[in-house]
Amino acid sequence: MFNVTQSKKFIEKELTKFQKLNYNQFRWWRWYESKNKPLPNKADFRDKIFNGDFDQGPYQLQAWLCEHMLNEIYEECMPDVQMYLEKSKLLGARRKRLWEDHERDEADKLDNLYKHFMKNFDISRDEINDEIDICMGTILDLYYQIEEKYNKIYLKSRRGRPAKNVKTG
Repeated sequence: MFNVTQSKKFIEKELTKFQKLNYNQFRWWRWYESKNKPLPNKADFRDKIFNGDFDQGPYQLQAWLCEHMLNEIYEECMPDVQMYLEKSKLLGARRKRLWEDHERDEADKLDNLYKHFMKNFDISRDEINDEIDICMGTILDLYYQIEEKYNKIYLKSRRGRPAKNVKTG
């Protein structure tokens, strides 16, 4: 029924890197979440990369696991389609919501990544895309590649009252 590219063992092994969730009535379709909380916006960009703020979330893996489970239910109930529909209703809804969460999460992370690169290195989106095409490593490798090519802009904090200019003499 579903053509899942990854094996169930691989998915379960990858999901051990995430924190298992207790049941939550408002987010009942999620089984796992990231172990590290995202750093605040004021945190250094490189620290956010080290923290894993831009790493892939667990939603795609959970959706694939749902697809494996749906395939198992399908094989179990194959001649009786009505039984399959009854047994797979909840898993189908869970899968749908997990894919929605995955798409939203990935789009937000990618957008934040572009914003941080543009803010910290004063480069355009096209220049970032060119560097992404060249880079063959992780986000951290991309960061060091862009840092080497474009000098980092150190942003001063703009909080508080500006210093008073006192003229003597």
